[in-house]
Amino acid sequence: MISFIDWKAERSAALLAEDGWLNLTDRVEIPTGPQKLGRTVDNDLVLSVGPDHLGVLTATAQSASLQVAGQDFPFEAQGGNPMLRVAGLLLELHTVEGQPALRVRDLGLPRAVTLSSYPFDPAWVIIAKWEALAAPQAQLVDQKGAGTTEITLTHRAHFTHDGQDVTLLATHWKAGKPMFVIRDATAGSETYAASRFLIGDPVGETITLDFNRAHNPPCAFTDFAICPLPPRENRLSFPIRAGERKLD
Repeated sequence: MISFIDWKAERSAALLAEDGWLNLTDRVEIPTGPQKLGRTVDNDLVLSVGPDHLGVLTATAQSASLQVAGQDFPFEAQGGNPMLRVAGLLLELHTVEGQPALRVRDLGLPRAVTLSSYPFDPAWVIIAKWEALAAPQAQLVDQKGAGTTEITLTHRAHFTHDGQDVTLLATHWKAGKPMFVIRDATAGSETYAASRFLIGDPVGETITLDFNRAHNPPCAFTDFAICPLPPRENRLSFPIRAGERKLD
């Protein structure tokens, strides 16, 4: 696990990057077949930014291309979803439950954010028991900005807080590490109301849960993101005053 200082620097850099969450302007679902794309109402897919007539977009759940003046420009994966830079915009193919959508980022928008966090508290660096489930389990989770989606549970973490047994479900995985979507008693008043994300660091039968690294989900920064909400097990009755607070 990288140092807390380096983690905070990486966190800020990711938010401020061209493909971060601070310059999203649109998210539109893409129907089947070629779609005229641009800013004016005579397009099939109308954007809030960019040229009046940007081109013709064709997409599936896995790939997309934009035809501009008779030339095809394929979207290319850049460590994540397929993307295309064109006309001062960064276009991203984002598929949820088999439905492709176009995320649009305006590269000319200023990107700035001030993150507020609780002071680092070593008491919230918890070594928990890391347990694999006897068999993978399918579970539905709600999402902010969309409906429910099905995930596959394979592991859970156990620890004790003030004499209370706590079990957290790892609902997602990021860069090969388990992610917990959590909500605690500070939600809404001190921290983002919907949830916070926490990436665990498992080693053998234990996992480090550093709640100082609990951070706001993309939905805290833009209405054009889709974020999972915490399952019942991850809604905690006690406050966790560690990690990121809600935005001012």
